[in-house]
Amino acid sequence: MRRFTSLEARIDAAAHRVLDTLPKHGFSGALVEFVVFGLKQAWACLFGGVLLALIIATHYLWPREAALARYDFLFLAALAIQLAMLAGRLETLSEAKVILIFHVVGTVMELFKTSAGSWIYPEESLFRVSAVPLFSGFMYAAVGSYLARISRIFDMRYTGYPPLWATVLLALAIYVNFFSHHFTADIRYGLFAATALLYLRTVVHYRVFRFRHRMPLLLGFLLVALFIWLAENIGTWSRAWIYPSQSHGWTPVSLGKLGAWYLLMIISFVLVSLVHRPRKPEEAEPAVLAAPGAEAPAAEG
Repeated sequence: MRRFTSLEARIDAAAHRVLDTLPKHGFSGALVEFVVFGLKQAWACLFGGVLLALIIATHYLWPREAALARYDFLFLAALAIQLAMLAGRLETLSEAKVILIFHVVGTVMELFKTSAGSWIYPEESLFRVSAVPLFSGFMYAAVGSYLARISRIFDMRYTGYPPLWATVLLALAIYVNFFSHHFTADIRYGLFAATALLYLRTVVHYRVFRFRHRMPLLLGFLLVALFIWLAENIGTWSRAWIYPSQSHGWTPVSLGKLGAWYLLMIISFVLVSLVHRPRKPEEAEPAVLAAPGAEAPAAEG
């Protein structure tokens, strides 16, 4: 699997012509790593970031009397963004397939959850299935897009990674529980424990710029889930969807939803791992479509 698409490789090569002239050690070197980390995170969030910006902008600017409903505009815009990312080679076709699967998985869950009254979409739309506007599936796709892109951009490697079959079974159990807990016992705490046991020894090794860094994968899961939870607060504040407790005015999304996003993010991570198979740090570097010497040798940092 290539680490960069052709366009990303050209951007990476141009960035290195500037970054390679900057300090390598001490506080200045650490600051360079930190800035590059932030820029790469923003690049990985491209799809989700643009979609969230559109949700906020339309909350303020979309005219109520417009012929095209706000939700329909968001659906068409999200579709256009996804197609543009493929056409511009910002996303690989294999990644797009996984994102499409997660889009379908998320839409099915949306249909069930809205019918159960877990949350509602308060505005009308043409592009919808039952009570679910079609743009909603792209919010799940944004999570898949981020995880797929970050795996490539940071050249993520793993030590202590669990067997793939075990992670797939965990993802299936999580997905089933999102439906079954409405009728039987909620086993989410058991799923939290299973996630902890399965990934307890897993460490992710990722390259920022000159160095490789390490992080327990469970901590990475929590940080991503927290980021999604914050985005959900913005989404409900802009009334893209709302929970019953927010029907008379916005209130912050409960911390209990952080756990739900943590589990849902596991499903997305496992789906992405089927495309970007987890590799060990010592495995050969993936192909990079940049000019020779565009990437400095990695060191453990």
